[in-house]
Amino acid sequence: METKNNQGFLEKVFHLSENHTDVKTEVIAGITTFMTMAYILAVNPNILSDAGMDRGAVFTATALASLVATLLMAAFANYPFVLAPGMGLNAYFAYTVVLQMGYTWQMALAAVFVEGLIFIALSLTNVREAIFNAIPINLKHAVSAGIGLFIAFIGLQNAKIVVDSATLVSVYSFKGSIAAGNFNSEGITVLLALIGVLITGILIVKGIKGNILWGILITWILGILCEVTGLYQPNADLGMFSVIPDFTSGFGIPSMKETFMHVDFSRVLSLDFLVVMFAFLFVDMFDTLGTLIGVASKADMLDKDGKLPRIRGALLSDAIGTSVGALFGTSTTTTFVESASGVAEGGRTGLTAVTAAAFFGLSLFLSPIFLAIPSFATAPALIVVGFLMISAILKVDFNDFTEAIPAYIAVIAMPFMYSISEGIAMGVISYVVINLATGRAKEKKISALMYVLAVLFVLKYVMI
Repeated sequence: METKNNQGFLEKVFHLSENHTDVKTEVIAGITTFMTMAYILAVNPNILSDAGMDRGAVFTATALASLVATLLMAAFANYPFVLAPGMGLNAYFAYTVVLQMGYTWQMALAAVFVEGLIFIALSLTNVREAIFNAIPINLKHAVSAGIGLFIAFIGLQNAKIVVDSATLVSVYSFKGSIAAGNFNSEGITVLLALIGVLITGILIVKGIKGNILWGILITWILGILCEVTGLYQPNADLGMFSVIPDFTSGFGIPSMKETFMHVDFSRVLSLDFLVVMFAFLFVDMFDTLGTLIGVASKADMLDKDGKLPRIRGALLSDAIGTSVGALFGTSTTTTFVESASGVAEGGRTGLTAVTAAAFFGLSLFLSPIFLAIPSFATAPALIVVGFLMISAILKVDFNDFTEAIPAYIAVIAMPFMYSISEGIAMGVISYVVINLATGRAKEKKISALMYVLAVLFVLKYVMI
């Protein structure tokens, strides 16, 4: 009886049947999303510690900021999107703003906090919603496909299947790994990642529920078996660590006092501060919009006009999460593209987000487990989700070149320029220029906001 009451409560809160989903599907989707982005709990403290911040404090701030922002997403929008301190933005925070420009990390946190406040204002005044709605539907489908390629590329890199070379990128050399004597510490993980892709693919073909999550767990278990048998040998110098959880330090939550409320507004009126703040603002805005467009498009959440219902709530949770995260002591909190993995599992409501948020809370107490999930186990999930998302390109009208060419440019720009926001910028600029130059702009009824965005994007490239 109690189980039925709980299901009735969840149905009432999250409207599960209306969204063609159920509790089990949503929970599996939430766990899957968390598992694919749990790496942020290890990576973010490592990056921000390079800026002089305390690793333990940043770990706690990362988990709490993710928990709060993701719960806000569920409460404000009832969407299966999960938020956390964003990759790229954290690197900009540490290596550009602090180490290159000479800001203290406290001042950088102040810039992130102010950026979040501006975001809140823009979200409440419909500016971000208007930008989302101004982007043509074919370009939205292209953004979804481009994100698919982008996260697949991230997965290939995380697994070291693709590595740096004289030709920019190249495939990992097993022969070279054996010759260098590091096959047992690095080469074996690349092999496990490739096996993980095949395992996940087979599970998808077989229609196994929770296939992506099972792919992560099976690959991780294979890694543990390899370490136990000596086939995998951790090597910290190569960035290859033990995949077996280490509980020697217990289950305590690292203190956040070293970063909590450490924001310095002393240079808030300086030109440099404004430049830094707007850089955070710009990248966060279009990364978030791109992620919402791409993931929502894949989940068929867009209405017939290509608009996302309840987008204001989604944008607001992102904005508040950013300011709250800055006060906790972490870089910009944003909607994660890895949310696509949960959507691919069938997640359609805020219950997916609540599940992921619960695991971020749990990670505070069980950090040894979550920090032990290796990138070679989560990489196959990103690669396979890339496959699932790229199918959105089939919705692009390739019979109309004024639609198809900008869509193509947006798709290729994301992985090749390593940025969702750059893909959107290139797509918007090319869409406006091509339609104007061919006399199709009036027929297409391109909105004034699209022209404004195109000009702003061009100015951005001129001024950078």
